[in-house]
Amino acid sequence: MADSSTCSSASSCDRESCEGCPGANGGQPQSMQEEMNAYSDIKHVIGDVSGKGGVGKSMVTASLANLLASKGYRVGIMDADITGPSIPRMYGLTGLAEASEEGILPRLTDNDVKVMSINLLLPNPEDPVIWRGPILAGLVKQFWHDVIWGELDYLLVDMPPGTGDVPLTVFQSLPVDGIFVVTSPQDLVKMIVKKAYKMAEEMHIPVLGLIENYSYLICPDCGKEIPVFGKSRIQEVADEMGILVAGKMPIDPKLTELSDAGEFAKAENPYLEAAYAALQILSVKD
Repeated sequence: MADSSTCSSASSCDRESCEGCPGANGGQPQSMQEEMNAYSDIKHVIGDVSGKGGVGKSMVTASLANLLASKGYRVGIMDADITGPSIPRMYGLTGLAEASEEGILPRLTDNDVKVMSINLLLPNPEDPVIWRGPILAGLVKQFWHDVIWGELDYLLVDMPPGTGDVPLTVFQSLPVDGIFVVTSPQDLVKMIVKKAYKMAEEMHIPVLGLIENYSYLICPDCGKEIPVFGKSRIQEVADEMGILVAGKMPIDPKLTELSDAGEFAKAENPYLEAAYAALQILSVKD
């Protein structure tokens, strides 16, 4: 029979073991969080999510990492978009990550951001990753407990679009302090943002703010803001959901050029100061 000291339903239980029993631990749900690598010390884990693809989520993640690094914080990026990794290419990181008996060593960008991605583990980064969901989720867990991140103030997790296995695994397995939802100014934005928001809400993960990418194009001649994809609805959506607009990033050809050249470490993005301020609130609580 189950141990009465740890089980809320021991008096009526005929199990040989408490394993898998919802009454174990006094009826409280067991934590599914993975153990951090013994040589890692990470203060805050922040997720960057999107309800759909094509919104430039990796661009936002890398821009936020650069901003934090420029202000003296120790930053890492976990590229959890296993089937569509782009972070190493943006920073010009090639070749395989090194490993030791203690774990896998992340690669370091030119601005001292630590990066781990499936593309740093494959002999040929152009080979497709044709894996089912559980295997993808398992690799994300390995990025947490097998990678030697060292001391980090922020680990940014660049997640694949949607609400599938990988985002669910990140929310359940990592101690996520909050997420930014990345979107674009299109008609479906409200529905798409709400999907990501409701998933985070059900997983009890705070939404730190919405970041709109491709908000507008700045005319190179007159400096006027041109809403290429239509009028932004991000403030309307944020007000309805009671969350912060953490940034509105324009279409900036310079960022694309640096990304394509593998020189994103040089990129400066002044449009994420509200997101930075939201992260400062977490630091104050330390």
